[in-house]
Amino acid sequence: MTAVSATAASTITWPEIGCGTWAWGNRLLWGYQPEMDAELQQVFNYCVNSGATLFDTGDSYGTGKLQGRSEQLLGQFYQAYAGPNQAQICLATKLAPYPWRLTRRAMINAAEASAERFGRPIDLVQMHWPTANYAPWQEGPLLDGLAELYCQGRVKGVGLSNYGPKRLRWAYQRFAERGVPIASLQVQYSLLSTAPVTQLGVKEVCDELGIQLIAYSPLALGLLTGKYAPDNLPPTGIRRWGAKDMLPRIQPLLACLGAIARERYKTIAQVALNWCICKGAIPIPGAKNLAQAQDNIRAAGWRLNSGEVEELDRISASLGKQMVQNPFQTR
Repeated sequence: MTAVSATAASTITWPEIGCGTWAWGNRLLWGYQPEMDAELQQVFNYCVNSGATLFDTGDSYGTGKLQGRSEQLLGQFYQAYAGPNQAQICLATKLAPYPWRLTRRAMINAAEASAERFGRPIDLVQMHWPTANYAPWQEGPLLDGLAELYCQGRVKGVGLSNYGPKRLRWAYQRFAERGVPIASLQVQYSLLSTAPVTQLGVKEVCDELGIQLIAYSPLALGLLTGKYAPDNLPPTGIRRWGAKDMLPRIQPLLACLGAIARERYKTIAQVALNWCICKGAIPIPGAKNLAQAQDNIRAAGWRLNSGEVEELDRISASLGKQMVQNPFQTR
């Protein structure tokens, strides 16, 4: 896999594709069990060996007593890994702006706790979501805490998540006053969630400001893998409820993805992920086992042609209702 060159905003070298670890420790939505850890280590090793060196997590990841489990596992896997691309590994975590985190120091304390779970410094520290939609006064001090981590050399880069262009420019200016660049912006982005880019225009602002766009949920909670159908829904729970509503209406899109996949000798998931790459975003699909990781990584190293991208865009736009948007996403 060919890595994307580092931007001026950080010393991070961006890969074409990364790995999201929301499922690592999440029993409620993804059915995590500690018995999976050995296979998750295989996922980590395969991704790094293949050049997919960006691993995204959050200090809120993990259900109940397992909160922080994703960070702990990434730290363990990092310590155990010895192989190609080791120096390029980027452990990125998102710090949640909980209601009790109100000060610059609170965010620094949160980062220190994450680094302790990693057993190493954080590479990319990110604001998990903006508070502009419900408590805009809370946000500034928390961003100041992230800026201080960067100024002290305790992180390689600072990123944001779920920011729209207006709030992104506000944060950019606040950081710029301290000489702190924004390395990345995460948004919910897939063929079933195009609004942050097509309606809000975050990609244009990111390009203008030198910020790398990262696409989370690029496979729309599994709906874009081709694994599920109206008569073959995901396991019980929130994912099953959402799939029951969405799957009947997205059949034209899945048919188009399938046709391109057959022509390209790829999988539907690989085509959906490559679409994100073609749009200038780094997708961070999750993987709970080695087979899923292998499927994801093979989405990189090639490109859909412009006609294929345009056809996928057209069908995506014709679907009308898309995935439920993150309620914290701002304009």
